[in-house]
Amino acid sequence: MTSSVAEALAYYRQPGPLTDLRPHTARLRDVPLDLVGLCRVVQGLVVHPFLGHLYGLDPETMRHGEVETRPAAGILDRVLALDAAPLSKPRPPEKRFVGNCRHFTVLTCALLRARGVPARARCGFGAWFGGSNFTDHWVCEVWDEARSAWRLVDAQLDAPQREFFEIAFDPLDVPRTQFIVGGDAWQRCRTGGVDPQLFGVMDLRGLWFVRGNVVRDLAAFAKRELLPWDGWGLMADRHESDAAELSLLDRAAELTLAGDERHAERLALQSSEPALRVPPIVVSFNLGGANVELGPGVAN
Repeated sequence: MTSSVAEALAYYRQPGPLTDLRPHTARLRDVPLDLVGLCRVVQGLVVHPFLGHLYGLDPETMRHGEVETRPAAGILDRVLALDAAPLSKPRPPEKRFVGNCRHFTVLTCALLRARGVPARARCGFGAWFGGSNFTDHWVCEVWDEARSAWRLVDAQLDAPQREFFEIAFDPLDVPRTQFIVGGDAWQRCRTGGVDPQLFGVMDLRGLWFVRGNVVRDLAAFAKRELLPWDGWGLMADRHESDAAELSLLDRAAELTLAGDERHAERLALQSSEPALRVPPIVVSFNLGGANVELGPGVAN
């Protein structure tokens, strides 16, 4: 193992500003140490707003405002406010935090880092949501000591979802052909190999959307795992990128696909480029383009 890889693993063993669970240290003691058990805990605490029907919930009565929560500690704050039972006890669906794939991923990542396990969020596109489309999605990348490699873990895919989406792979080891990270999608679109209109969610599709996931994925490498609809820098609008932006995005995509021997270079690009760096205030497109001030330490 090179020193750069060792540095990267040490970096991802520690929480970032959005994955710090120290306020809940006492509550973490009963969370299982193994990955299978830990993912089951997350599945028992969070329910996806688009998939409530799989759990007998009426979408109209779900607490959709909870999806605006950014810190993992804030997720647990809400979970415990709804039900103060130990975290290892699955909540009934109506008492679970209402969160999307990003919340499942960030909470999983936070729990792993709390145990000193290298983990990081990845932003990209899932290939299993139907048709030939690649749907906006987040998963967790976890260091596998036995393989000396990262593997993709999707804690969202519990038994009801695996049946609904007809999942044939192991959610604790998602094939790279099934989850396309933002940088990979960008390169496929830039070379003309794949139509950019295949990437996105609902009617939000195209190269501008892929561009956003490249920026979000790079920010997640820097432990700034913002919401899927948070916009900043190159994501301020749906403009067509000029040559300079395309060159910057090409480099960002390359670095998100590179090995950890380029860990320092990746972080340096994210923090030094104004178009990529997370500012103190972002635009929430989920809130109609409202400006949202981030918490302390999130901007870099």
